[in-house]
Amino acid sequence: MPDGRTNAADVGLLILRLGVGTIFLLIHGWPKLAAGPQMWDQVGSATGFVGVTFAPRFFGFAAAISESLGGFLFAAGLLFRPACFLLLCVMIVATALHLGMGDGVAVASNPMKLGFVFLGLMIAGPGRLSLRRYVPYLRDSIIG
Repeated sequence: MPDGRTNAADVGLLILRLGVGTIFLLIHGWPKLAAGPQMWDQVGSATGFVGVTFAPRFFGFAAAISESLGGFLFAAGLLFRPACFLLLCVMIVATALHLGMGDGVAVASNPMKLGFVFLGLMIAGPGRLSLRRYVPYLRDSIIG
């Protein structure tokens, strides 16, 4: 039987997952996904700041999918660790973009902070209040 601390931690993880995941889905991911190939080219060109200069449309589409589908999976707690990993990758590129464009650490700190959130939660897991308990075939059993 879980104690009060475990329940509070699970509620805290739920609130964090729902808030951050929904914001990624609705504010970051879906607009990029719906905007189409021109937006994907623009977003994908950011990979140049980490040394990847080919296929910007593919990487832009991958970022849009990672932010939208990844945001949904993050919020739901399904395939949680792979979703965290993809979102972490997007945050690494976003941090490199801001630093590479000379925006400074103050601007780059937002994707940096979210990168640490995704890294920490990738390690910690989604908590007990997630849909992965009810959809066993969608568990990310490879790493927990």
